Amino acid sequence: MTSDEHGHGHGHAVSSDADRKLLGGALALIVGFMIAEVIVGFAAGSLALVTDAAHMLTDAIAIALALLAIRLAAKPPAGGFTYGFKRVEILSAQANGITLLLLAVYFVYEAVNRMIHPPEVKGALVLITGVVGIVVNLFATWLISKANRSSLNVEGAFQHILNDLFAFIATAIAGLIVLLTGFARADAIAALVVAALMLKAGISLVRDSGRIFLEAAPTAINPQALGAELCAVDGVVEIHDLHVWEITSGEPAASAHILVAEGLDCHQIRMRIEEVLAERHHLTHSTLQVDHATGGSHCSDAHGAVHRSITDAGRAPDPASPHH
Repeated sequence: MTSDEHGHGHGHAVSSDADRKLLGGALALIVGFMIAEVIVGFAAGSLALVTDAAHMLTDAIAIALALLAIRLAAKPPAGGFTYGFKRVEILSAQANGITLLLLAVYFVYEAVNRMIHPPEVKGALVLITGVVGIVVNLFATWLISKANRSSLNVEGAFQHILNDLFAFIATAIAGLIVLLTGFARADAIAALVVAALMLKAGISLVRDSGRIFLEAAPTAINPQALGAELCAVDGVVEIHDLHVWEITSGEPAASAHILVAEGLDCHQIRMRIEEVLAERHHLTHSTLQVDHATGGSHCSDAHGAVHRSITDAGRAPDPASPHH
């Protein structure tokens, strides 16, 4: 006996159309300012500005991929793609993370070279561009913050923009220091700060998207504890093949083979387990196979741990029973 419960929480609080408009507005801001920053960066001889511009390029790519992923994820399941294209957004998030990590390594190398051999830096241009960049990124961050950030795809784009905001703050401070003191190495130090922020965001995105690709359980759910909890449901004898994963970010799913005591109503016990999964763990998308323990439907090679009830009958011992 199987059950496939589709949750009601899969829809986004903000519609896909609204997400696209918000991301599109942020993309236009980022691309326009990025072009101007590249020109000013080379004119000022500032690695910090060029680093920021490169980071903004990854921002633009991140947002463009997010927009593409939203469109593809909305397509219904077809052919061999039984989940549709929901995981395209995870590919996008992982690409964003890897890009951030590679750029961070490159800019650390460049910044160290500039610490050793500091070039002339025009502090006034760096300061002005940094301040304008702060304003632009504040607005872009505000736009994306209104989109559906439960999506790892949108969250990836948001992290790009947010890190760029911090990077512009560091750049503006570096420009002010160069302008007031002539300390040119401040520009390279700002570039190192930007690289550190990129590393932090990149590691987080690669780790989180990697967990979904490897079908790890959501971080908020402990499968071992969940198995023990479900075995405590009255009538359950054993649970095996318990799997908990995420179809895509914010869309967890579970499946399990459940054995119940002979003579009990499998449907009632299945419904009770579904309630536990939904109410306590927000697992509204579950596929459960429920059989009687003596029905001969045990798996010969169960995947993962096997969870058993405290008694073979699947319920607490009855003190009045002649067997106790």
